[in-house]
Amino acid sequence: MPFPIKVCVVCEEEFELKPDKPGFANRCPECSLPELEAEDSAAEERGDAGLNEARRSAMKNLLYRKDS
Repeated sequence: MPFPIKVCVVCEEEFELKPDKPGFANRCPECSLPELEAEDSAAEERGDAGLNEARRSAMKNLLYRKDS
């Protein structure tokens, strides 16, 4: 069974939509790469577990502290 032929919304080129294609289904593999690279770098930036733990504890202290 052949794969469906789609038209990329960015470059308007035709491509085969394969099941293991990364990125969006309406973009060709070449146009999906910049999006995937941006997501990877964003994941690295927010991956600091110590910073996230500090934020959670600060929010918990602000929300649940008892003011007399």
